Amino acid sequence: MSDPSRDIRVGDTERQQALQVLGEHMSAGRIDVDEYGERSAKITTAKTRGELMALFHDLPDPRPQFVTPVAMFAEPSRPPAKRWEGAVIPVVGVAVVIAFFVLVKNPLIFLLIPAVAVLWGQWNGRRR
Repeated sequence: MSDPSRDIRVGDTERQQALQVLGEHMSAGRIDVDEYGERSAKITTAKTRGELMALFHDLPDPRPQFVTPVAMFAEPSRPPAKRWEGAVIPVVGVAVVIAFFVLVKNPLIFLLIPAVAVLWGQWNGRRR
């Protein structure tokens, strides 16, 4: 299975870091000036992380370090739930039970229910 992060495109920052690391290897005597010139030319034209890392396959640490974009491989997050959303159903249920017992004694309460619903909608709309 191949590493999907190898296919991620690189930018100038990653290329600059790779050139710096390659310079450290030249300073340590692991590669000569000619090889540094060849590899640095390939670094400047590299498009992906895999292309950059291939230029360091035969060299020990240090190697270029890349930050893995977590968002690319993570599941999308949901917005956090509001605190009161979990209490709406129980409150409505209790209100319906109370309304039922009140309605049995006073049928005019039917006129109050739509009025409360309209006021609730207007109040809730202003808060957003």
